[in-house]
Amino acid sequence: MSVRFARLFCLALIGACFSTAATAATKSGSLVWRGDDATANAVMNEVGKAWTKAGHGRIELQPFNTASGLDAVSNGTADLAGSARPSDGSTQNDRLTFTPVAWSGLVIITQASNPIGSLTLKQVHDIYYGKIHNWSEVGGRNAPIDVYAVASPGDGVEYSLRSLLFGRGNQPVAAPRLYVNTRKLEEGIALNPNGLGVAMLAGISDNPKLKAIPINGRTATTANIANGSYPLFIPLYLVTNPHSAKAEQAQDFVDFLKTEPAKAALRRHGVLPYDDGARLAAMDAERRSTILAEVGARARSQGTPISAPGATYASRAAIAPTSERTVQARNALEARRERAANDARLERVSGSVSNVAVTGVERASGSATTVSQANGKNFRSVSADATQTHSTYKVVRGDTLSSIAKAHSVEVAQLRAWNQLKSDHLQQGQVLRVSKR
Repeated sequence: MSVRFARLFCLALIGACFSTAATAATKSGSLVWRGDDATANAVMNEVGKAWTKAGHGRIELQPFNTASGLDAVSNGTADLAGSARPSDGSTQNDRLTFTPVAWSGLVIITQASNPIGSLTLKQVHDIYYGKIHNWSEVGGRNAPIDVYAVASPGDGVEYSLRSLLFGRGNQPVAAPRLYVNTRKLEEGIALNPNGLGVAMLAGISDNPKLKAIPINGRTATTANIANGSYPLFIPLYLVTNPHSAKAEQAQDFVDFLKTEPAKAALRRHGVLPYDDGARLAAMDAERRSTILAEVGARARSQGTPISAPGATYASRAAIAPTSERTVQARNALEARRERAANDARLERVSGSVSNVAVTGVERASGSATTVSQANGKNFRSVSADATQTHSTYKVVRGDTLSSIAKAHSVEVAQLRAWNQLKSDHLQQGQVLRVSKR
């Protein structure tokens, strides 16, 4: 055998080895998972490690929110999505496969320093619906309830809570503070002792700055979720695309969730394997009907949502952002529109008035107290010949829309409508209309 032939033979053998290794790498290569941050914490962190340890390859985690995960699996930029909600029946969702793999609990959270001891389902419903605005109304201290939410009901956690409380996941709620995902929401509430929002038990269990509020006297624990006594339990899903190039490999991972190593990983994180919750699946329909009856709601179609009193966003909330840049751009656009609307209103006010959101009196004829004359005092302005009159109120330090609404026996939503307010932010000295007539 010549030296040249020997070298060529060796190179061929090396090439064959590399080819075999490449084939194996392709077979057991990495999968890309994208989805809501809560499911990443509850399922993927532990199970992904177990999958890799078992020799199946690596899972690349891209936690953000449910909508971004479903988009990514649909367009092929991710192989798996994590979702805390089932398919919503949309065309995009119908192309995907939703497989329930675990059970966890939704928790209503606040800062750990908040003294609130418990809430009923009805109270939670009314807080999100905009009927309850102050912690003192539910046995807490005299302080406004600052409701936080994720920017879209396309987020699985938000969607599932609204589905339980309102009978449909796209129900708008009275939450003026919106976040791109549950992780950012949790960070916000950790800084605000008056904050309230929804998260997943597995996502906040190791966070000493947050606490889960017991619901109907039941604490959110793995045991109470397993026996169904804690009412806000939900299934968690892995979502795959049967037309994906890695569909078979992705399905292997879904099947891996049924193995003992995967189940053990879930349990270590306070999550029930789906098979452990057979009782929960059997009682789900009855549980949902019971909750809706308790809060005075009924199941609805996922059509055009009906705004809640005090809700600060409506139909646009049904469109989920797919990136932080999308959310930032939308918020910037709304801020510009709000400034333009404020400028237009101020131009219509006669006289020199600062920080006034609403003009004083609607009149048909005759003289009336002007805004500039009324500025600086609380008053009831009445025209001598007026056909419509209304009370106004000057904002003082410490006022909130909730406290003003309660003092004048009106709804927060009415104050927003009468004064054309785009947010709950008030300025000291601002004059508000506080009555219908």
